[in-house]
Amino acid sequence: MTAFLRHRLLWPVVILIALLLLNVVFTDGFLSVQIKDGHLYGSLVDIFRFGAPLILVALGMTLVIATGGIDLSVGSVVAIAGALACLRISDLHDQNSTGGVLAAVGVTLVLSLLLGAWNGFLVGGVGMQPIIATLILMVAGRGLAQLITDGQIITINSTPYKLIGGGYWLTLPFGIIVVVAVLALTAFLTRRLALGLLIESVGGNAEASRLAGIRSRGVIIMVYTFCALCAGIAGLMVSSNVSSADGNNAGLWIELDAILAVVIGGTSLAGGRFSLSGTVLGALIIQTLTTTIYSIGVPPETTLLFKALVVTVVCLLQSPAFREKVFRRRRRSPRAPTALQEKMRVPA
Repeated sequence: MTAFLRHRLLWPVVILIALLLLNVVFTDGFLSVQIKDGHLYGSLVDIFRFGAPLILVALGMTLVIATGGIDLSVGSVVAIAGALACLRISDLHDQNSTGGVLAAVGVTLVLSLLLGAWNGFLVGGVGMQPIIATLILMVAGRGLAQLITDGQIITINSTPYKLIGGGYWLTLPFGIIVVVAVLALTAFLTRRLALGLLIESVGGNAEASRLAGIRSRGVIIMVYTFCALCAGIAGLMVSSNVSSADGNNAGLWIELDAILAVVIGGTSLAGGRFSLSGTVLGALIIQTLTTTIYSIGVPPETTLLFKALVVTVVCLLQSPAFREKVFRRRRRSPRAPTALQEKMRVPA
């Protein structure tokens, strides 16, 4: 029981259950899942479907933070990916051409890999601070997305592209299937192979890892490249779900939600050990919180404040130092007897 109460994911699970119960109170049939036309529908399915882009971005962010870095450019990569894919599809003679859509998706993912490799080169190769290196692409990338779309919202009508973020396959939303595949691959590479240990060693002490024979620069470049790839896939999902690309607003502030999801999941910002399952749980908490805000009718002008308060409570409850100060049982030390009590004491 003591080990259970001290588990790092206990409080996030409690918060997630509390949010779900709150939605049950305010939304009729919140837990019901139905099959219509061979597809699963329901509020719980929507949480996973709409939270799929955040989960992907948070998975990539987890490995970056595990190396002691951070990536502020994922929101811009999301915007660039959606803008480039929609631009190429809009130029197709037949937007429903599967080959043309696959080519657009392929070019977009390659560009995402190059952007991530650039971040990794600045951090691992040049030695630039991660927050500065990724801040450059965060600012320039949003401008690049605007340049691709020419400052306009590109609208497309492509059935194959719609499948990525808004379609269904095997009764499940296709986005959920993509997330499960990426999560399984990431877990296999980091937990079944030595890659996870290399990432944690670099995050714990990059110089010591280098002296031990680990190519820390290569590991850093790899995790930033993977993070950008996840952001690129998320950008495809976001633009596919609405069949349009908005270079200004797509992926806006998703980097902050991803960092919060990683922190809620138990991964330290100082680097070292990381938890993929905790990151997924943190992303689901943030998406459920967003759903809860709309369900209980929180005014739009206070949405961000309400969200910040809940996230703060979750982080505080998860902090061992905070729990120790607030919830520990203080043993009362016996007070020294007063002079009067000493006089009244009867000798044995």
